[in-house]
Amino acid sequence: MSDPCRPVETSIRAKLTDALQPEHLEVHNESHMHAVPPGSESHFRVLVVSPLFDGLSLLQRHRLVNTALQEELSTRVHALAIQAKSPQQWAADPSLGKSPGCLGGSKGDHTVQSKLQTER
Repeated sequence: MSDPCRPVETSIRAKLTDALQPEHLEVHNESHMHAVPPGSESHFRVLVVSPLFDGLSLLQRHRLVNTALQEELSTRVHALAIQAKSPQQWAADPSLGKSPGCLGGSKGDHTVQSKLQTER
């Protein structure tokens, strides 16, 4: 399901699906919670439930997600919160964590503006 109005979110969803074959995947654009222009795609939270995570440490799981999204993380995505669960962990606790409110850190980060320019 591709949304031309949300190219970054669509790309994240497609790449995680291809790389990790998730049983459950949620991609949340949390940019509206941060100091960026309306309509931005710069801050995301993902929940990935994959059998590929069985037996892997949290760090190894995050590395798999980061590797799959290497292009987005080096260009358009400023922040990515990751929840990476095995199917057993998801069955025991099917919840998505909540992100804290923005503390305005991106206001002083000039790379955010340049990354947002590459989105358009």
